[in-house]
Amino acid sequence: MKGMNGLDIIIKITTGAVAAVAFVASLIVYDTPSTSGKGKALLVITVIAAILLIAEFVAFRGRTIKTVARMSSKITKAERESLMQFPAPVIVIDDRAVIIWYNKRFGADVYTDGEAYGISIKEIVEMDLGKVFSPEGELVCMKNRFYQTRGIHTDTGGELSMIYFEDTTEYVELEYEHRQSHKNVIIISVDNYEDLMTNARESDKAHALVQIEKLIENFTEGTTAFCKKVASDKFYVVMEDRHLNPIIENRFKILEQARQIRVGERQNLTLSIGVGSNAENLAESENYARKALDMCLGRGGDQAALRKDNGYEFFGGVSKGVEKSTKVKTRMVAKSMLELIMNAEKILIMGHRFSDLDAVGSAVGMCSAARKMGRESYVVVNREQSMAKLLINYLDEHDINNYFITPADGIERMNENTMLIVVDTHNPDIVESKEVLARAQNIIVIDHHRMANKAIDNAVMFYQEPTASSACEMVAELIEYFGIGNKIPAPVAEAMLSGIMLDTKNFVMKTGVRTFEAAAYLRKMGADTVNVKRLFADSIETYRFKSQIINSAQIYRKCAIAVAEHYSDNIRIASSQAADELLGIVGVNASFVLYEAGGQTNISARSMGNFNVQIVMEALKGGGHLTMAATQLNTDLETAGRMLKDAIDDYIRNNG
Repeated sequence: MKGMNGLDIIIKITTGAVAAVAFVASLIVYDTPSTSGKGKALLVITVIAAILLIAEFVAFRGRTIKTVARMSSKITKAERESLMQFPAPVIVIDDRAVIIWYNKRFGADVYTDGEAYGISIKEIVEMDLGKVFSPEGELVCMKNRFYQTRGIHTDTGGELSMIYFEDTTEYVELEYEHRQSHKNVIIISVDNYEDLMTNARESDKAHALVQIEKLIENFTEGTTAFCKKVASDKFYVVMEDRHLNPIIENRFKILEQARQIRVGERQNLTLSIGVGSNAENLAESENYARKALDMCLGRGGDQAALRKDNGYEFFGGVSKGVEKSTKVKTRMVAKSMLELIMNAEKILIMGHRFSDLDAVGSAVGMCSAARKMGRESYVVVNREQSMAKLLINYLDEHDINNYFITPADGIERMNENTMLIVVDTHNPDIVESKEVLARAQNIIVIDHHRMANKAIDNAVMFYQEPTASSACEMVAELIEYFGIGNKIPAPVAEAMLSGIMLDTKNFVMKTGVRTFEAAAYLRKMGADTVNVKRLFADSIETYRFKSQIINSAQIYRKCAIAVAEHYSDNIRIASSQAADELLGIVGVNASFVLYEAGGQTNISARSMGNFNVQIVMEALKGGGHLTMAATQLNTDLETAGRMLKDAIDDYIRNNG
């Protein structure tokens, strides 16, 4: 019985006694004539049990003797005595990770389920032996205790190795508590508060304010957080990670709860939330929270932004942005922009790659206004890649020449006194010319798209209005405040009106009061709607190709997904137009068209506003607007299709 613990001995003695009693009983039964059949059966069972007992005992004893023999041949008596008294649990394993020896602390503290001789260490605890024998070791958990394990190879040809266990449970628990108690600043802002409360009855205002404050109180209820109201529409919350993490996992349900609050019979309330996490201190966390809140407001509000190491993670954002009724901000921006333009020697304006009517139209509008101010101005555009070739040719034909220069010419004209104005995008990766952007020292950004993770960060002025229908609408409003009068040529006004009509789908999508006011101003400047309509004309090849794409569409979770099977020179125009057409199908909330161009798979996304295609495209490393977005993937059409469906599934799962 050597090598067996007390429990094993008791079990085996008891088993043997039971077998002996059963054997005697079977003999008695066997001698009884009336029950001779039962006796024989019982005797057979007893003999089998006895044989198994003897075999198990012999095997166990043989294994223990063999293990001890191997251990004795490898470890000297002095070494065993030293390790036996070692203050930490220690084991010795062979080249197969089988335990051949362990000290008292291991048997008493780590493995208490019996003898561990001859058992693989991997059967006892999950561990990576590669990490165990590294200088850092590996942290393992066993029976609610944490051990830092480190291994040492002996000099016996690598046959034996020693692993010792350092109990670090208290340290791990202390570190966990430290992480959970980390403080974060959260800034909660009520979207469009002033416009929301304008002309509302006093009773409705009071009711809304009570509902807002009650909502914030419920947000912090049951936590150790505290909240401070710093303005009528803004709250500061300081919350620990232990309470913030469940809120993040639930994707900020407070956003949905806020949408249930109404101000009288008007619109619903929405919130923007900036979270300053992973900061070194509260001051840094507050700074992160303010930047995150700016990101939310730049994306139209009704969402939460969480700062991460590689950018921001957004939650919500399923509501349409509410157009601001006041133009005070536009007037102030126009005044500041006018000063910057007048102080510059040259003005270069450019949009995004594969420029459309909105990018070219807004660029031409700013170029014309700058020239009326007496500044040398040009529009940087790649004619061959532009999707607005009809517009560019139209302007050239109407003596609006010398407006357009190539990116190479733009680089030559760039100096320290040159002002670069970027329109219809704020993403540095998709501008018409990255080289021109890199050389620019003075940059102004004018964009109507929702803020993306990546933006031009060295602009002297960043004018972004996600509630505007288009960049052309924003430029038209700015020109009104530049004080240059009715001096914009009619073809330029038509170019800007074409940009508004493109992004609003002929004044159907994302059209507000200010959109019509901008269109009326351009009409006053001489824009002819018939000439604008001609800028949207397609060739018969483009029309046929668009029809082929539409015919390939399939419906997936109320989304129309179409694939352009072959390449065409007008594939970008046809694909974007096909995406617009697919929205006319009954029951379709969003449309996606996939096509290959430039060695990549491109996706054009459109929606009617109830489905935020920007979030879907951002999941695929793209971006855009709530109703219009796109992305480019370095993969084939089939793989891109699967990735798109996964992104749609995630969006629906997270946003209902």
